[in-house]
Amino acid sequence: MRLLVTGAGGMLARALVPVCESRGHTVTAHTRASLDVTRCEAVRAAVRESAPDWVVHLAAYTDVDGCEKDPDRAFVVNGLGARNSAMAAFEVGAGVMALSSDYVFDGRTREPRREHDIVGPLSQYGRSKLAGERGAREVNPRHLIVRTSWLYGAGGRNFVDTILARARSGQPLAVVDDQRGSPTWTGDLAVALADLLDRGEYGTYHVTNSGDCTWHEFAEAICREAGTPAEIRRITSEELARPAMRPAYSVLDPTWFEHVCGRRMPHWQDALGRYLRQSANDPGRI
Repeated sequence: MRLLVTGAGGMLARALVPVCESRGHTVTAHTRASLDVTRCEAVRAAVRESAPDWVVHLAAYTDVDGCEKDPDRAFVVNGLGARNSAMAAFEVGAGVMALSSDYVFDGRTREPRREHDIVGPLSQYGRSKLAGERGAREVNPRHLIVRTSWLYGAGGRNFVDTILARARSGQPLAVVDDQRGSPTWTGDLAVALADLLDRGEYGTYHVTNSGDCTWHEFAEAICREAGTPAEIRRITSEELARPAMRPAYSVLDPTWFEHVCGRRMPHWQDALGRYLRQSANDPGRI
């Protein structure tokens, strides 16, 4: 297959592109510098030139608190950008894969969320990602919407690297213990996305590493797995006082993905161990 990937400078694209190429797919990868997804004509021109079978839309504004402060930018990048990519794909007969977020849910239930459950984002980031979902669905029936959560991986700022850097420098650590979700390594998510592309079954999917934890539990597991002793104080979201509200419970139910792909995603603790071992072999990493 021929794939066009937006947001190629990000963590997820850096994991996905090699996976797709290893499967024999031809990948045209565009960074923000080479393709501004907010410019419809630019996206159309890039898609016409490469004539892909799939546009894999990974470009996003992922700073949750930044989105709260600048909602216009959030909706242009996350909402309009996804719609532009889906429309350009539709015009050449291609499918679109668009990445979305657990933050489209309000987190007021304690049951893992299914794809058809009622959404209710609490933040501008969540609202902008929901706008991107809806835009992609509206303009291209050949869509794969993939919601995921708590991403970390090589190639960008992430929670795992931040916690370890602070622990190793002896900085005090205080992490919220009242938000629960599923940490997801980009290495595992990339394989899952490639599986969905290969199967080509359209629809909305929830794809995360299995299991769940709080951010505090995740931080403790990071330090324990890395062999870095650290005292991590439990705090509440109210104490942290971030600009954007986060859902208290944003665990996603992956049953539909498991049905289509015939397997479960690895547990988040297993994924964390593999990420840390991979990072340890890279002298430029944590």
